[in-house]
Amino acid sequence: MHWAIALIGLPWSVHGSGPDSFNCWEFVRMVQARHFGRILPEISNPEDMLVMGRTFRNHPERRRWTKMPDPMEGDCVLLRRSRHPIHVGIWLEVDGGGVLHCAEGAGVVFQRSDALSLNGWAIEGFYRFSP
Repeated sequence: MHWAIALIGLPWSVHGSGPDSFNCWEFVRMVQARHFGRILPEISNPEDMLVMGRTFRNHPERRRWTKMPDPMEGDCVLLRRSRHPIHVGIWLEVDGGGVLHCAEGAGVVFQRSDALSLNGWAIEGFYRFSP
């Protein structure tokens, strides 16, 4: 049984930082630390979508991640609902591959690309940690 099953259903909260609720970045931070040994910085979660898009685009943490054409287990996945990414999850090699993420209104879910599209998400890119 995959370790991610225990996380499915944890609730989303705009300022959630665990262990009882998470926003998308805090969820990624927890998973990266616990399952991949990567310590990622705290990043405030602005409620304004324009500010959030700029934060994802301009944050110095992005320099530690290299965009990859094909994902591997543990890679970060940037997601967008418009032109700019505003959401992040983790790629898992489960059931043909998909994204584990914590989304508003759903909490922690695992979705393949077809389910992401049905929920309005588009994959902006896959990013691999480069220490």
